[in-house]
Amino acid sequence: MIKLCPPTPILRIFDEEKAREFYVEFLGFSVNWEHRFEDNFPLYMELLRDGCTLHLTEHHGDCSPGAAVRIETQDIDAFHAELSAKDYAYAKPGIEETPWNMKEMTITDPFGNRLVFFANKGS
Repeated sequence: MIKLCPPTPILRIFDEEKAREFYVEFLGFSVNWEHRFEDNFPLYMELLRDGCTLHLTEHHGDCSPGAAVRIETQDIDAFHAELSAKDYAYAKPGIEETPWNMKEMTITDPFGNRLVFFANKGS
């Protein structure tokens, strides 16, 4: 039997410091591994938080900025409260209730990539 596993989104970044500030300090991901072919080469790294894996790349040929990723979240209200408590200067996300019975919290990273965290309204 063939089993497909969850995809791993690859998101384009331009500034390692801003990426770490947003993804690690603000969103709470941890860096699982990093790779550079040599010193002063673009960074490629894997981030983890719970069951969510993201790849970030500075390599211009890997992908284009401005992607959108939907990430299912078990307790979106608690996640929203966690992010709000950090008082990150560049994002103050809110929760939207959609007509399709979802709660969504959309956050755009410093590179134009849009992350949409979502849960059923009952979650």
